Amino acid sequence: METMAVIFWSGTGNTAAMAAEVVAGTGNQAKLINVLDTNADEAAAYDRLALGCPSMGDEVLEEEAFEPFFTALEGKLSGKKVVLFGSYDWGDGQWMRDWEERTKEAGAILCAEGLIVNLHPDSDGKQKCRDLGAALANA
Repeated sequence: METMAVIFWSGTGNTAAMAAEVVAGTGNQAKLINVLDTNADEAAAYDRLALGCPSMGDEVLEEEAFEPFFTALEGKLSGKKVVLFGSYDWGDGQWMRDWEERTKEAGAILCAEGLIVNLHPDSDGKQKCRDLGAALANA
């Protein structure tokens, strides 16, 4: 059986709430990991990854913890099944489009379009997160 992890960074709890729903969507088969509690080598040991980070600043990944983690992970993503998600409060999702492009260029297999949710996920947003987890689990 392939191993799965949902690795996230959250400043306000919105992306953490999304991450919990993504795990539920995998049938609770994925391990939930805060990015502060792992590193790129440990993350690369999983067969499938759901990566979550909100939009920060001028629509970029969080720069203190998540961006360095993802930069270190990029070279280890080739052939891995991946989904991306995160919350936002402004902008049009450019950070997600940029992140998807980086992930594709790293050779990962994106199992679904990146999911963005405005602020805290409502019932519809929670369902979309569970659907994203299911897409990863069933890819």
